[in-house]
Amino acid sequence: MIKTGGGAIVNASSAAGVIGIPQQSVYSSSKHAVLGMTKSATLEYATYGIRINAIVPGVIETEMLKRVSEDNKQLIKNIKLRTPIGRIEDPQEIANTVVWLLPDKASFVLGHTLLIDGVLVSR
Repeated sequence: MIKTGGGAIVNASSAAGVIGIPQQSVYSSSKHAVLGMTKSATLEYATYGIRINAIVPGVIETEMLKRVSEDNKQLIKNIKLRTPIGRIEDPQEIANTVVWLLPDKASFVLGHTLLIDGVLVSR
């Protein structure tokens, strides 16, 4: 990217990188690290025209979530109760946000941690 005059990077963290999760200290700390790396790398590479940001999804409707909640229907109900919009994120919503961050139209968005969590973290 330095040789070609710039570009955009979108790192993926997690709500765990903002709030932490009990019994998930290693996972949470790795997601916190992504946010710190994003900020530091932005400062290092912005002068080369490289924009670096991070997304922070909440709970996404995935096959893994379906497997984990298969025997625990209350889990899905609890997640929905913690999200004011009352539903779980669709993977396409995450993809749409990344697509928005990548082009030059977002050229002044650097080093940002963008919560895409349906206000899950803020509550």
